[in-house]
Amino acid sequence: MKIGKETVPRTAISTSDEHTISVRGADLCRDLIGRTSFTDYFHLLVTGRRASAGAEAVLDATLVAIAEHGLVPSVQASRMTLAAAPDALQGAVAAGILGCGSVILGASETAGRLFMEIDALKDAEGGLDGAAERVVRSYRDARKAIPGFGHPLHKARDPRVDALFGVARAHGADLRFIAIAEAVERVLPAVVGKELKLNVSAAIPAVLLGIGFPVSALKGVPILARTAGLIGHLAEEQERPIGFALSYQATRDLVYDGPQAPADPGTD
Repeated sequence: MKIGKETVPRTAISTSDEHTISVRGADLCRDLIGRTSFTDYFHLLVTGRRASAGAEAVLDATLVAIAEHGLVPSVQASRMTLAAAPDALQGAVAAGILGCGSVILGASETAGRLFMEIDALKDAEGGLDGAAERVVRSYRDARKAIPGFGHPLHKARDPRVDALFGVARAHGADLRFIAIAEAVERVLPAVVGKELKLNVSAAIPAVLLGIGFPVSALKGVPILARTAGLIGHLAEEQERPIGFALSYQATRDLVYDGPQAPADPGTD
């Protein structure tokens, strides 16, 4: 049974023969190994083109910004998984990555799509603030969260935001999505009734869209970055295990509020 249009599998990413390995038209051994950074290589794999020096700096900065943020849920899941299955490093990494959704790590993609909507409307709405207010109100009316704004710890702007914006400005990136992100920040109090400041999940698409990184791959950036952070935590877990301590702390203060089993009628 045929599902979809293609009947012959095709890829433009890589091929190999007895003597060579080609990746996006470059010889892996001659042109890439020892000659490019992993950040540039990631850009090449995703987009099919080598990153400019500025694009590489911006992409690299986003990977550094999001790789590590303490004992967040994905890290706890990884460490507890390794504690339970110490021979399954790959499973422990996967346990952390599988939780990447609209709240954790996936917000960069949804924020990027929000910015694209505003960019498409800015001329019709008479500027960025008008377009931002219209799109934010549509999200609010649909009871959708505004992705990339507000943070449980950083009540002022997430400090990573200005650091990333600074890298983008210093390396000549297109700044229009930074302007869009800041327009959303300005209109939020009027729409939602309180200030919600930019967090890193909005800063990442604001700078990456400015270097031409595809919106469809935005979620992959925090996933790749957090994988590195998880491996660091799992290396520490093998030397200083806390996985079972995390599990104990989760159950220590647990309050059961379900129904009680009926008493045994044969007892007093």
